[in-house]
Amino acid sequence: MLIVHHLQRSQSERIVWLCEELGIPYELKVYQRDPNTFMSPPELQALHPTQAAPVIQDGTVTLAESGAIVEYILTKYGRGNLSISPTAANYPDYLYFLHFGNGYLQPAIRLHSQVSRSNPPPGDVGAKFARRGFEKSLQILEDRLRTNTWLAGDEFTAADIMNVCALTTMRLFLPFSLVGFESILAYLQRVTERTAYQRAVAKGDPGFQPPIGPEKPPR
Repeated sequence: MLIVHHLQRSQSERIVWLCEELGIPYELKVYQRDPNTFMSPPELQALHPTQAAPVIQDGTVTLAESGAIVEYILTKYGRGNLSISPTAANYPDYLYFLHFGNGYLQPAIRLHSQVSRSNPPPGDVGAKFARRGFEKSLQILEDRLRTNTWLAGDEFTAADIMNVCALTTMRLFLPFSLVGFESILAYLQRVTERTAYQRAVAKGDPGFQPPIGPEKPPR
């Protein structure tokens, strides 16, 4: 059976959510962060050289990296669900946003947060670059969701699963505001109303209330 190793309050929530949306059998192993370092525990780190979540085990396969895991599960167990056919007109949109979260959104959020914490001097070129990338990443999503229910179009897909964590759980560690991004906020409300999402949170992070409001969450 597929085993999902999930670190609470982390992007491995994507994999739990994916399995719940697909309705496939899996075994969930949940780990808590170290209360002092916020790192994953040694038993999770020992599973893969990355020493980070998510990790899955499927027979003789041990796989890390959420994007790779999502594609693996979709290909092996998805039966065409939560993905878009290459012959569909919106396939390029699906593919773009499937990789947008890890490829652009999260790096932009992380860089902006790191630069901001360094208290750069006024007019600092690096700070301007980081701010521009951060704002652009959110604006791309806002523009897309202004005219589309989900990132690939009318249909919920794995592209949504790959982006939501950066707009919710990641804000606990790298807080930022969503004030003014009304389409993103409405999107997050739709996400949290999904039964599979609610099941995933209840199983993987019991009692957790994802930050979906406009204000910057407290650290």
